[in-house]
Amino acid sequence: MSRPTFISSCLTVAFLLLPGCSTISRLNYPVTRQTNQTDVYHGVTVRDPYRWLEDDNSAETKTWVTAQNKVTFDYLERIPQRAAIKSRLTELWNFERYGAPFKQGSRYFISKNDGLQNQSVLYTMTTLDAEPVLLLDPNKLSSDGTVALSGYDISDDGNLMAYGLSTAGSDWQEWRVRDVRTGTDLPDQIKWVKFSGASWTKDGNGFFYSRYDEPTEAAKLTKANYFHKLYHHRLGTTQAEDKLIYHRPDHKDWNFNGGVTDDGRYLVITASQGTDPKNRVLYQDLQTPDAPVIELLMDFDADYGFIDNDGPIFWFSTDLNAPRHRVIAIDVTKPERSNWKDIIPEATETLTGVSAVNNQFICAYLRDARSQIKVFGLDGKFIREIELPGIGSAGGFGGKRSDTETFYSFTSFTIPGAIYRYDLASATSSVFRAPKLKFDPADYETRQVFYTSKDGTRVPMFISHKKGLRRDGNNPTVLYGYGGFNISITPTFSVANLAWMEMGGVYAIPNLRGGGEYGEQWHQAGTKLRKQNVFDDFIAAAECLIANKYTSSKKLAISGGSNGGLLVGACMTQRPDLYRAALPAVGVMDMLRFHKFTIGWAWTSDYGSAENADEFKALLAYSPLHNIKPGARYPATLITTADHDDRVVPAHSFKFAATLQAAQRGRAPTLIRIDTKAGHGAGKPTTKIIEEAADKWAFLLHELK
Repeated sequence: MSRPTFISSCLTVAFLLLPGCSTISRLNYPVTRQTNQTDVYHGVTVRDPYRWLEDDNSAETKTWVTAQNKVTFDYLERIPQRAAIKSRLTELWNFERYGAPFKQGSRYFISKNDGLQNQSVLYTMTTLDAEPVLLLDPNKLSSDGTVALSGYDISDDGNLMAYGLSTAGSDWQEWRVRDVRTGTDLPDQIKWVKFSGASWTKDGNGFFYSRYDEPTEAAKLTKANYFHKLYHHRLGTTQAEDKLIYHRPDHKDWNFNGGVTDDGRYLVITASQGTDPKNRVLYQDLQTPDAPVIELLMDFDADYGFIDNDGPIFWFSTDLNAPRHRVIAIDVTKPERSNWKDIIPEATETLTGVSAVNNQFICAYLRDARSQIKVFGLDGKFIREIELPGIGSAGGFGGKRSDTETFYSFTSFTIPGAIYRYDLASATSSVFRAPKLKFDPADYETRQVFYTSKDGTRVPMFISHKKGLRRDGNNPTVLYGYGGFNISITPTFSVANLAWMEMGGVYAIPNLRGGGEYGEQWHQAGTKLRKQNVFDDFIAAAECLIANKYTSSKKLAISGGSNGGLLVGACMTQRPDLYRAALPAVGVMDMLRFHKFTIGWAWTSDYGSAENADEFKALLAYSPLHNIKPGARYPATLITTADHDDRVVPAHSFKFAATLQAAQRGRAPTLIRIDTKAGHGAGKPTTKIIEEAADKWAFLLHELK
């Protein structure tokens, strides 16, 4: 496929924007007031002159935000390529996208986005070839697409849907109930839900959910979230009448998720503590009115993921004595560990998910960060491997034990997700929905390489680009990373990344320690006192790209969001010479105070806490905010955050930007882009995603010359 004509004009314009010839004059940043605020940690005095920016409700902070956005958008709007990039992104984004369907009762449920809709729309179908019937269109709930469907659960008969809505990107959800048959809402309304789904009882008379107590209006986006509580809501009653099922006032940091088993017999309660993958498990027999909640697994010694049950036999995926997970069976009538049974042993690949469909286990594995799907009998006997369309990521495979079909999606860095139907009786896959594209995936390629980190650890990295790339060290390259919270980064399609490659760029993703690609040991190797391993892995990835002539320091940008924003902040302050540009998004930048806001306390399982002397020392050594050195030359930086981010509060980015602007030497810009009516990322409307992507790529085109 030929390259669009706007690309050549972009490159011509970029050539004119060399140092000394830039059409954008030196920036005049807003003056950010400094105070004498200091704190003493374990005998060490630490300055925090921009503490006042933590108050997102103050008039001074709001004025600062407005002034910073004016500088940033004035800068971005003067980059000639920006409009053409946004136009091409919009064109590429305009294709139909589907979620994997599932069946409940006599109906199938499926989500679809026509292309440029801000939010995907939920439909029902009586058969797979029937005309879809509209069930819920979130785009009609706000004029700007900032109300998003955050979750939903369908009753066993398929007639009722409990659904959650998030506004302006906040983690707070409001849940309602819709009659699937009529498409109308019932009066039921549930507020102050966060980090929870819903789960219907078998009879469809109510559902379980978790919530926090109602916060004050001023504190709802910043106040620490403690004392999660699990409730049951009965249809037709008010929230004030909801029954409290379980809470632990003696453990303010326990969070609860309640799910009803497919047979309707049990409520299985998972109790998590922060973001630690370890958890506790309790259950309640729903056949007995007011039955007590029974403690089943309370040692907090491993991750126990409930799969399904056969009467009192509960199946779990666990990393207990198996860092890459195995499947076990526990009889809750005799739960002693001596009675546990191994069903599927630990493999060399990492087991990431298990479902029970067609009286078989469908197991999702990662093999060097690529999906691999295997089918086992309920006795653990291997049956077959499901052949996938290529090297990429497969997700879905849901259903009930009685189902003979399941659906899954498959995607890669250069192929948008297609939806497949898998017939378990015939062991065959067929395409259910496939997108029609405005580019040719055959024009691109992805390879996986392995490089050596600072301490000798072997780390994999995916590298994607247009075919025919010349490895002459002159290719603009984006190095993206995450490395935390046991989260695996696998091949996934992104319109924005495709546009970058279409412009001739390279996109590289290393699988850093701290993630879950190689099991719990890989995760733990990038946590707390070992967090520096993650940054070393990322720095080594940059050096690998340069050594193998994919790019050079003057053509290299680094990017990451959330924990990945921390990654970018730490690496640009540790090795500012290694990159030309940096894109830290919604990052955790103040490693001494992160635990004081919203759900930040939960991250201490990965980061540690400044309240502990040894962990404070490690945190201070890499905290992006505290390692900015006055007079140093840092890469050109575009920080992105949002005013409704109540996951990683924007104060992290505010303070980092103010400190970096004051310290930066030379002409490299330090900008902060603060989105409005947006949050940490989930539910962001398509228009905002396109605008932000256009701004980032325009910034890089200008800065990478």
